[in-house]
Amino acid sequence: MVREPWPVPRPVGALVTVQRDEVEGRWADAGPSGSEFAPGTSAEQTHRVESALLHQVEPAAVPLMNIANVLTVLRILIVPIFLMALFAGGGHDPGWRWGAAALFGIAAITDRIDGQLARKYGLVTDFGKLMDPIADKALIGAALIGLSMLGDLPWWITLVIIARELGVTLLRLAVVRRGVIPAGRGGKLKTLVQSVAIAALLLPLSGGFATAGMALMYVAVVLTVGTGLDYVGQAARLWFGSPGGRRAA
Repeated sequence: MVREPWPVPRPVGALVTVQRDEVEGRWADAGPSGSEFAPGTSAEQTHRVESALLHQVEPAAVPLMNIANVLTVLRILIVPIFLMALFAGGGHDPGWRWGAAALFGIAAITDRIDGQLARKYGLVTDFGKLMDPIADKALIGAALIGLSMLGDLPWWITLVIIARELGVTLLRLAVVRRGVIPAGRGGKLKTLVQSVAIAALLLPLSGGFATAGMALMYVAVVLTVGTGLDYVGQAARLWFGSPGGRRAA
């Protein structure tokens, strides 16, 4: 039996040329006449097909100023307008209080809408995850301070809530290089209860309605403190973990 000689190693360039010729030959043999794989295929067409088959197309990056982030920025811009309406007419004019409550309601609704849009259409960005809670804190904080200045809300409630919100914001900024802490379900429930309680206190109503608003505010204080402790735990895990290891999705 005659032993076949050992294969002679080919240079890298020759190997690539042979593989390319073999691939083009298979395309030419297999492709029907008149198709882009048929004999006579131009070099440009071949290059396009090779690029499509041999290179993975990266997904397009999410634009920074998408509709969800625009709503978040809009909510921040509403805050000074809301304050002007709240203090107009001495702060207790029924018409202006209804207007302030309406502005607060619109801003609070955008908080829910922008989150739904971001998740539904894949518009979640680190900017949105960071700025969305900041926009909430600006709106809630402005309303609480305004109500306390007008004598409609005890200052200790305002100070407890604002201290927690500022603390969580500082925690987010401290660990932002290691990951973004997203708003959890407890935080969203806390924001919802706070918003409903503030809206009730903004309206120029009295009696049982005002009492219900204060009762909700006490519930909001409990949720505020509880979720604040949870954020401290998340920040600690991010800080002592590996950078980027727990980056929020």
